Amino acid sequence: MNIQSADRFDAIIVGGGHNGLVTANYLQRAGLNTLVLERRYIVGGACVTEEVFPGYKVSTTSYVCSLFRPEIIRDLELKKFGYEILERNPSSFSPYPGNRYLMFWRDQKKTCEEIAKFSKKDAEKYPEFEKRLEELSRFVQPLLNMVPPDPTSRNPRDLIESLKLLIRVKGLGRDIYEHLKVFAMSVSDYLDMWFESEELKVRMATDGVIGAWAGPCTPGTAYVLFHHVMGETEGRPGVWGYVRGGMGGLTQALARSFESVGGKIITQADVEKIIVKEGEVQGVALKDGREFYGKRIISNADPNRTFLQMLGEEHLPSEFTDNIKRIKYRSGVIKINVALNELPDFTALPGKTAGPQHRGTIHIAPTIEYMEKAFDDAKRGIPSQNPVIEMTIPSTVDNTLTPPGKHLMSMFVQYAPLERTDGKGWGQAEKDEFAKRVFKIVNEYAPNFEKSVEHYQVVSPLDLQNEFGLTGGNIFHGEMTLNQLFFMRPIPKYANFRTPVKNLYMCGSGCHPGGGVMGSPGYIAAKVVLRDNRLPSFLQ
Repeated sequence: MNIQSADRFDAIIVGGGHNGLVTANYLQRAGLNTLVLERRYIVGGACVTEEVFPGYKVSTTSYVCSLFRPEIIRDLELKKFGYEILERNPSSFSPYPGNRYLMFWRDQKKTCEEIAKFSKKDAEKYPEFEKRLEELSRFVQPLLNMVPPDPTSRNPRDLIESLKLLIRVKGLGRDIYEHLKVFAMSVSDYLDMWFESEELKVRMATDGVIGAWAGPCTPGTAYVLFHHVMGETEGRPGVWGYVRGGMGGLTQALARSFESVGGKIITQADVEKIIVKEGEVQGVALKDGREFYGKRIISNADPNRTFLQMLGEEHLPSEFTDNIKRIKYRSGVIKINVALNELPDFTALPGKTAGPQHRGTIHIAPTIEYMEKAFDDAKRGIPSQNPVIEMTIPSTVDNTLTPPGKHLMSMFVQYAPLERTDGKGWGQAEKDEFAKRVFKIVNEYAPNFEKSVEHYQVVSPLDLQNEFGLTGGNIFHGEMTLNQLFFMRPIPKYANFRTPVKNLYMCGSGCHPGGGVMGSPGYIAAKVVLRDNRLPSFLQ
């Protein structure tokens, strides 16, 4: 597709990740001639499928799906364009020392039977725990697609939305005290309120630290746990699944849907500068010299890259810039993709043919203390000696990913700090060293693992920052802490997806409601743009 640099558009999306594509789809359908510019060779941002090893379809960074909003799937007809979610049952398998294991099934009764192996009391309390999270989910779900009101504003819309929110909070009655604890407590303390079994608590605590610069004892991690359990798959709450063909199956469906209604995408288009004249955006300039002009610019990049790198402080109020600089992007995530010639043969549940122990997420972290020590290492600036490991083997559910007889594993590992204090960087030698440490730990639970590895790829925090444009290697475009959520995301007074520059908007995970392959930031951003321009919309 040959697009002349002088071409003008009604809207330009900077960054072709899933949120950018969602925004682009809705704007194009509302009649705005929309262009998506993606800096990499492939559209999708950090939600992509790539042939990292010959014959393998690898979800290079993100790897499972549940949070993506069902209304977006419906509105954009994504199933028509190839999007298909594959359910996992069981959802997880957690092996422990001593050949013990805990399985979480979609069937609550079967899960309780598993929990009873460690504590009958916990098995009895677990349904109440799930019910409490479901109640909180019903309160939070409507907030996922709303523009957070500014509590200091006298704007009629903010006042009305604040009043609606207050009414919703009042509707919770005495439960509000219990629910508020989720937002402030550590996941360790919150789980201690409910359960006694270490095995059960550590299994759930991993969801409280995933992707976060936090250990299980860090305040606020209880919300991260909730953030990861409030999704759904095909209408079933809390169920996570694999996207057929890898995570790129979602973003490719979004791209096809966008192009089917006349939208335009350019890859290998690295935006260097957002062009501003007299306080209003005019377009963007690429690093290769091309320029594209648009009436509205919507950035899917994180706030740091958008405002401090592409826009520049000279176009922003000093108070705004100071607040942007205070956003925290710390992350200890490292992703390892592995090609296997056979499945792990776990001593806790033996078998090399695909069984329940292989289909869901495999957690390796024996105790809360183990997890906290792993984070302690990272706080000192060194990779965890004994990291927390989450593994999935999507090829056990999706036979399109690998050559016959082979398997593909995604490892999401914590903690690996971007900035190290041990005098080392994140070159290939350091990545290999860390990968081998991880493989050795897995081998303790599945003794055939190390010899089954044929190829592997390590995506370090530095790779996440430099290759995928994620400041600090943070997969959420900013930490999901209480001071960086709702009307304070990305910063106070600018949680409405607008910016100090006229017709410049944000649509990425740095906005409310935050990170994960959710699509809500892109959905809300489109709603705001269309509302500001008094354009018709079928968004709720």
